[in-house]
Amino acid sequence: MKKIAGFDWDTGNRRKCQKHGVTVEEIEELFQREPAVYADPDHSLVEQRLRAIGRTAARRAVLVAFTIRETDEGARIRPISARYMHKKEIDRYEKA
Repeated sequence: MKKIAGFDWDTGNRRKCQKHGVTVEEIEELFQREPAVYADPDHSLVEQRLRAIGRTAARRAVLVAFTIRETDEGARIRPISARYMHKKEIDRYEKA
């Protein structure tokens, strides 16, 4: 993954990400903890979508859909949505 300059937040994506109870702090923390990142080609024809999965310091299993946006300050992670993972997803993640 390329060098990331930070996050690209606005009221729209912040509200959508928090819809399922995941905080902005948890999302940013997840990326600091080097999550597993997978391509998510089924959800956008316009830009590359990715999914990050991992655990926060509090051991909460989180899934974040995101894209990378190029800005004047460099590449930024643009979270699109976030949620806590379901038990089946956690089991699959921990086996891999």
